[in-house]
Amino acid sequence: MGSNPAMTPDQIAVIKATVPVLAQHGNTITTVFYRNMLEAHPELNTIFNTPNQVNGHQPRALAGALYAYASHIDDLGALSSAVELICNKHASLYIQPDHYKIVGKYLLEAMGEVLGAALTPEILDAWATAYWQLADLMIGREKQLYEQSEGWTDWREFKIANKVKESEEITSFYLAPVDGKPLPTFQPGQYISVQANVPALGYPQARQYSLSDQPKPDYYRISVKKETGINSTDPAPAVTNPGYISNLLHDTFNIGDTLQVSHPYGDFFLSPSKSDSTTPIVLISAAPQARKLHFIHGARTSAGRAFKDHISRLSELSPPIQATFFTSHPVEGDKEGVDYHHVGRVDLTKLDDKDLYLENAETEYYICGPEKFMTDVESSLKARGVAADRIKMELFGTGGAPH
Repeated sequence: MGSNPAMTPDQIAVIKATVPVLAQHGNTITTVFYRNMLEAHPELNTIFNTPNQVNGHQPRALAGALYAYASHIDDLGALSSAVELICNKHASLYIQPDHYKIVGKYLLEAMGEVLGAALTPEILDAWATAYWQLADLMIGREKQLYEQSEGWTDWREFKIANKVKESEEITSFYLAPVDGKPLPTFQPGQYISVQANVPALGYPQARQYSLSDQPKPDYYRISVKKETGINSTDPAPAVTNPGYISNLLHDTFNIGDTLQVSHPYGDFFLSPSKSDSTTPIVLISAAPQARKLHFIHGARTSAGRAFKDHISRLSELSPPIQATFFTSHPVEGDKEGVDYHHVGRVDLTKLDDKDLYLENAETEYYICGPEKFMTDVESSLKARGVAADRIKMELFGTGGAPH
């Protein structure tokens, strides 16, 4: 927006002073905020993840983000990576400046509803200015992302050109644009948002899925894990389960069906400036290059591992590429050293320093999987001396605030 006043030193001091208030009441404020805003603007249900509203993840994540923002109000550089992650996700959902006006109105009103007289005019004014300081920053960055999208600035219709089962749990969807126009390239590791109609809710829902193939002009491929124990044909109460949309894709969407797709976004990719480096890379994932690379993956069973043969061939053809597989449930016929290397969940303490290239102070670590898995692995790496700026995580959903 650019026309909002800058924060004064007194306002910064007020925001810093409210950090304990956010620690105590932040989740209540954000819960009230989402309730009131979505009641007044039900059309925004297509943007927000309904299961994460029901299970409380979204309000908790926003409360954490507000706490982080207030704590770093005089050092916003510390939030740059989190802001970049959030702006990329916003762009993939086509968030617009008018959305920030709605959010600001109901967030400040929720503060007043929860805090009552404790929200003095001085504090309210400071938070209004702080909100627009952050909103302007994000609107500006999202404008840049839209300008880089080659005119693709809204949902685009794609059809499912093919549907390929990769393992017991994972299916690849080949998505081709209905308009037939060539697709823009992307960085390996970026994602698209896929919007699917959910009859049980009465409105569409969008989810982010990493692109799982090299750039092609005529299709994008995503490889989607089906969470077990969810019956997408019996939506209540499964519709509020975080894995419901993935199950819907598996169970009800077939070749020829259409979906709404966003331009590729995301900052979870190898920095182009380092793409020809000799710095080792360690990729650590959980079920969903002559340079030294170690791919560490965990799956419940060997049959649940997607692209198993492809990864094995890469390791055989290119010795600098190493692969280690963890499985929590080996089955009869599995061979140690072939179908798996370690029993149990991914546990970095079972790997030597040399396997993680810890002797190299520039090794980069890319972690993808469930949020708790990622934060556990991050903690394990930090405990072994890896600096935070060498660890990157793909935080979909409600993640992204510094911790």
